[in-house]
Amino acid sequence: MAALSLVPRDRVFFDLFAEAGQNTLRAARLLKEMLDKWPDEEGLARDILKAEQEGDRITHDIVRRLNTTFVTPIDREDIHSLAGKVDDIVDHIEETADFMVLYGIEAPMAQSVAMADVLVKACEQTAMLLEHLRGFKDLDKYWIEIHRLENDGDRLFRDGLASLFAGGIDPMVVIRWRDIFLRLERAIDATETAATVIEGIVIKNA
Repeated sequence: MAALSLVPRDRVFFDLFAEAGQNTLRAARLLKEMLDKWPDEEGLARDILKAEQEGDRITHDIVRRLNTTFVTPIDREDIHSLAGKVDDIVDHIEETADFMVLYGIEAPMAQSVAMADVLVKACEQTAMLLEHLRGFKDLDKYWIEIHRLENDGDRLFRDGLASLFAGGIDPMVVIRWRDIFLRLERAIDATETAATVIEGIVIKNA
């Protein structure tokens, strides 16, 4: 068993995770821009779809490399789990943009714009976590901030739902916006889930 420790560990996983983090941040910023400029920038949905496809490509590269690497820098199950959780963030972002177009939303609700802003901030912290993962040190400030932002997102989600049921809004509008709010909340929640996986990885490698 001692000889195994002499085998070079594939460090490319860290580069791929950093790439995934930047792609996630790009998707979140595109969604925020889309909501800020809606409906004038509906075409940004195509750019978000491209980011989602790029996220799939990075995840595929991580899994393929995992299947062909004998010694990994962190536990194999953690690599697989983290890749999936980061990919989930972009998936939910793309679903949000898709629903905006599919439902023909006339104008974004204030809470959705605020949630998109929280999402961008959470993705900034997630990208920093993934960028510095290889060192396993001084990362707690990032996941602590992500947890705080997730709480902000939950509050905005509740506020958004409450506003839908407060003013006699058309039931179809309620259904459409509930779907959009739910996707935004899931995207923000996914950053916290990824941060929790990273926290576990750091504890194991401390």
